[in-house]
Amino acid sequence: MTRNQQLVEGIASLGLELSVEIQAQLLAYAAFLEKWNRTYSLTALRDPKLTVSHHLLDSLAILPHVRAPSLLDVGSGGGQPGIPLAIARPDLAVTLLDSNGKKTAFLQQAVIELGLRNVRVVTARVEEFKPAVPFAAITSRAFAELADFVGLTRHLLAPGGEWLAMKGQRPDAEMNKLPAGVSVKAVHRLVVPGVDGGRHLVVMRES
Repeated sequence: MTRNQQLVEGIASLGLELSVEIQAQLLAYAAFLEKWNRTYSLTALRDPKLTVSHHLLDSLAILPHVRAPSLLDVGSGGGQPGIPLAIARPDLAVTLLDSNGKKTAFLQQAVIELGLRNVRVVTARVEEFKPAVPFAAITSRAFAELADFVGLTRHLLAPGGEWLAMKGQRPDAEMNKLPAGVSVKAVHRLVVPGVDGGRHLVVMRES
């Protein structure tokens, strides 16, 4: 199966409808990520056979749950899930935040190469980041335990906003440790084509 076929079938399996142009842009991002990853170790996964499933489809799996107009991707690293979401939703204003200058250099170059006008890149520690306007949604993939994720980003969430935490197995123990005033709105089990093991999205908000 070609990489394009893998993406097409994966998108269909996720119940998404994305144009041919968007699919081509996703594959261009995947190729750019692999090119830089050989030199800069942007992600732990270095097998090109896993790029579509573990980076593109895994990120796109949360797309139906991103309803906000603005999104902050904390600890973005190689750009997941922020860049695939930004490609799939050109109307979504995405901010990619990482404290590692090497990674944000890649992210900035990817934004330029892919012509992503709805994405901005910020190099900063999350606790020191003070944007002019808070975000309607904040996401992360394997950034920290839920309590730490919420605690570090609470000042960045707009009133009525949501945290979207991507996790492997259902993190019941972590959910039981959430700080006062934060509640779990929903836990969505995600089935990602080509990704073994559990995948979950924990949606939280100020209660």
